[in-house]
Amino acid sequence: MSKVTRRQALKLASSASLMLMGGATLGACSAPPTMKSQTPDVVSTNAKSSTFVPDLEIDLQAVQDEVPILSGSKTQVWRYSAQVVKGAANSVIALPDNYLGPIIKTRIGQKIRVNFTNELPEGQPTIVHWHGLVLPEDMDGHPRYAIAPGGTYMYEFEMKNRAGTYWFHPHPHELTPLQVNNGLAGLFLVSNEEESSAGLPSGEQDIPLIIQDRTFDANNQFVYNVSMGDMGSMTNQNSMGNGMGGMMGSSDGGMMGTQGTQNMMSSFMGFLGERILVNGKSDFTLPVATRAYRLRLLNGSNSRLYKLAWSDGTPMTVIATDGGLLERPVTRSFVMLAPGERVELWVDFSGRKVGDEFGLNSLAFESGETMMGGGGMDTMGMVSGNAPALGASMPILTVRVITQVSETLKLPTQLSRVNRINIADAVNATSPRQFRLTLNGMQWLINGRTFEMDAVASDEVVKLGTAEVWEFINEINPGQMMDPNGMPHPFHIHGVQFNVIERRVLPDLKRLWNDVRDGYVDDGWKDTLLLMPSEKVKVLMRFTNTGTFIFHCHNLEHESQGMMRNYQVRA
Repeated sequence: MSKVTRRQALKLASSASLMLMGGATLGACSAPPTMKSQTPDVVSTNAKSSTFVPDLEIDLQAVQDEVPILSGSKTQVWRYSAQVVKGAANSVIALPDNYLGPIIKTRIGQKIRVNFTNELPEGQPTIVHWHGLVLPEDMDGHPRYAIAPGGTYMYEFEMKNRAGTYWFHPHPHELTPLQVNNGLAGLFLVSNEEESSAGLPSGEQDIPLIIQDRTFDANNQFVYNVSMGDMGSMTNQNSMGNGMGGMMGSSDGGMMGTQGTQNMMSSFMGFLGERILVNGKSDFTLPVATRAYRLRLLNGSNSRLYKLAWSDGTPMTVIATDGGLLERPVTRSFVMLAPGERVELWVDFSGRKVGDEFGLNSLAFESGETMMGGGGMDTMGMVSGNAPALGASMPILTVRVITQVSETLKLPTQLSRVNRINIADAVNATSPRQFRLTLNGMQWLINGRTFEMDAVASDEVVKLGTAEVWEFINEINPGQMMDPNGMPHPFHIHGVQFNVIERRVLPDLKRLWNDVRDGYVDDGWKDTLLLMPSEKVKVLMRFTNTGTFIFHCHNLEHESQGMMRNYQVRA
């Protein structure tokens, strides 16, 4: 049987009244009526510490707003707004007419206080997770600390991370995908003397680029037709027959509505948008001079993976990943970037001429998504109107050379000292702690478990100060109607940075791995990693803070669907 693309499948399904192309519009100031969060309804929490004296204090709010994105009507968004209370005024950089930001700049050793207020609509509790920062338990943004609209939360912590590109976003259980889609995300840039002396481009030549996909309706409003409530009757359907009946019919045997079916698929697979936005703008063009640049790329999408490459085939020079600078630059013909991951590129335009244009593209790759045993409905992930399928080729941005200058910077041969953990220091070097990522019916699971707000299993407890090897196994799911080959999972561990020490793949889907493996950059420190279907990855990390932290798939719909667990660090 010939393969059917996601778009073709949806057209067929639409004619059969199973799915609706285009989806329903969700205004940025309201949640789907069926959305139900397990997050506690907390109004306010902790007070200022009498002994903590901040070097930088910021008031941060999650607010409702409208901004110009496309030509015509402004788009209703949720975004972060920040003001410096104490410290250097340029520590917070607002992005005008943008839903993204702010950019917070700090240095290692700074003590930071953030006074956070939730000004979102009713029914939208939220909390801020500082993605990649290694922080105490109550500063990390666990969903159980989420505060209701009108509530406040006090963050106080010392910056101990390596210099690098980090970011922040909401983390209430089951509401994270909606809140991120509606605009809540900002950057947290950390510097130190080692980075400052590395000879890297700075100032206007140090450019963050946040890549996201979004869908808009005819009035320029975000479309996000995912409702976790649509999955409620699906999660206990364990057999192919039950799963099929659950997907196609309602509890009384009637057909599920077209929108409900689309929402169900959205929740299960992950949101894919029609347009690529860079730094909150569509059809983004980056104007440059004939000199070297440092480009800090973040994949801020809900679920879309990118296989990034320059359109003219120029090799990509990678200088940093999630946890900061690599020891030395590495080159790749393309770079894989999964949701939550960051990568930094050195790009030298000194050999270009004024007027030159070329693109940063996402190359085509096979994602492995299938339905109904792979026999006919392939890449059946969440779609919104004419959204490209996961793995489709697409343009990301255009680079345009507009100024001729003389360049003096040269690519450093040494960037930093990485100081990776020695495998001999791991207490389980020969018997890694394993986490199997599986599918059962319509439920994504970790070691057969779904998320529970306060639960920690006996095999999810680790000892303070120890180093451990964790092995993540992205299993295939034979016999499952939905995605028997599994899906790519970008996996994020809170409370640590880790070293990737081994990647392997089972023979079943080696072709998928071969299509992306040359785009992995595992040389430095990471907090998020991509696992393709049938892939096994070992990571090595040390636990330095006591408390309960979460680890989860950073496909935000998978996370909200239950592919998230607690782990606990005990003294």
